[in-house]
Amino acid sequence: MSASRYLKDRDKKFRLLFQDNPQPMWVFDHDSLKILEANAAATRIYGFTATEFEGMPLAAIHGADEGSRFAEWLRQADRPAASAWRHCTKSGRLIDIEMAVHEIDYDGRRAQLAILVDISGRRDLEEQLRQAQKMEAVGLLAGGVAHDFNNLLTIINGYSQLLLNHLSPADANRPFVEQIMKAGERAAALTRQLLAFSRRQVMQPRVLDLNRLVTSLSTMLQRLIGEDVDLRLELAADLGRVSADPSQIEQVLMNLAVNSRDAMPKGGVLIIETANVNLDSSYASRHITVKPGSYVVLAVSDNGSGMDAATQARLFEPFFTTKSAGRGTGLGLSTVFGIVKQSGGSIAVYSEPGRGTSIKVYLPRIDLPVALEAEGPKTQAWRGTETILVVEDDDMVRSLVRETLERHGYRVLDSAGPLEARHLAENHRSPIHLLITDVVLPKISGRELADQMVHARPSLKVLYMSGYTDSAIVASGILTKEVAFLQKPFTPTALIEKVRDVLLENGKTRQAGE
Repeated sequence: MSASRYLKDRDKKFRLLFQDNPQPMWVFDHDSLKILEANAAATRIYGFTATEFEGMPLAAIHGADEGSRFAEWLRQADRPAASAWRHCTKSGRLIDIEMAVHEIDYDGRRAQLAILVDISGRRDLEEQLRQAQKMEAVGLLAGGVAHDFNNLLTIINGYSQLLLNHLSPADANRPFVEQIMKAGERAAALTRQLLAFSRRQVMQPRVLDLNRLVTSLSTMLQRLIGEDVDLRLELAADLGRVSADPSQIEQVLMNLAVNSRDAMPKGGVLIIETANVNLDSSYASRHITVKPGSYVVLAVSDNGSGMDAATQARLFEPFFTTKSAGRGTGLGLSTVFGIVKQSGGSIAVYSEPGRGTSIKVYLPRIDLPVALEAEGPKTQAWRGTETILVVEDDDMVRSLVRETLERHGYRVLDSAGPLEARHLAENHRSPIHLLITDVVLPKISGRELADQMVHARPSLKVLYMSGYTDSAIVASGILTKEVAFLQKPFTPTALIEKVRDVLLENGKTRQAGE
């Protein structure tokens, strides 16, 4: 084979490997750092034509600072085989690129072959993972703090109410106790928000029609945001159903609406939309917390001040707020985050400074009819004569529950732990009508204790109480709406009402072991 033919064949093979390669590639001059040739894959990613690439200095893609740093990197004899860089496409979009450079002979001149890999998606996933891990760590801390505070608030609010019940309206000490109660209620609201963020809030999910929920809430939302904000509803006619706690979804809507209102101090437009969407594997691959499938999207959008990237990165962190002192706790959006995550959904945020914000909540779509619940009148908190076994490892909470029940005529057996509770029950020959137990107990859980005691006493009813529930307890089904539950902190009145509700169910309340 002649030398000329050999060179032609080699050039042909190079052209095929270069032009048809799915990886973006450049050939650039070693001295001038100008692009001599770019393959088809490079033109697709960067948006420049092959002609536009020819003669283009690498600094035009790297940027001035990175361009000089790249030239210095290229001169290093011991440089790594590949290095990461940030490039600018023709449209101005920044992309993260990993570049490997090899020296070649290009038509008799010294040149470099650059093989490029777009790692923008990988960088985005890594950042999402870091953010998810940070939020999980903060959530664990917030949940633990809220749980401990709920025990303390149960005691503070409970004994405050007992005091108020024994103080006449004219008593000089009554206003002081009322202030303690108000402060305790405010503190309880804060701990509820922390529990929602940490996904340890008690949920009572139902099959919901979000259109119906949004419509019924719209009048309240309009009053909440004020007359200078135009509230518009754009609801899909064929909307699917979701499984969620209606009161929690209402809180999501109200928190998002308040944030939008605050972003439009001079008025504007607030749009609430619903739609059916399918999130495919391609979308899920770019969002590590999302599973492919059918969803219902609830979107709240405004044309307010918007947010920059730095604010968006911290948007759902508890106590982070851009509002002035005294105008917010920084728990509104962290509450939204926790409720949506605990409901099996995800959140996407789209915002630009000066152009507004759109927050989209995705909830899994289900094919079930909407649950209809008729609410009866509140049960009067009267006196009882039944025997109740109370299991609570916090001595002060247990004392409050016992004193409250005994003041209303109940006979009370109480225990600090499950082993002692079983011993009490085994040695008590008369009926025990109700077991009140904390969910989290030493040695065995409240669920396990209830299962054992219901097995021995089939007519026994169970009322659970807790400051929070972790994901394992929620997943076990202990806190479905068929199971009686009392959320800490609670007042003596709430305790008596709940006890009476459970005892009057006449066997309708599902027991833990059923």
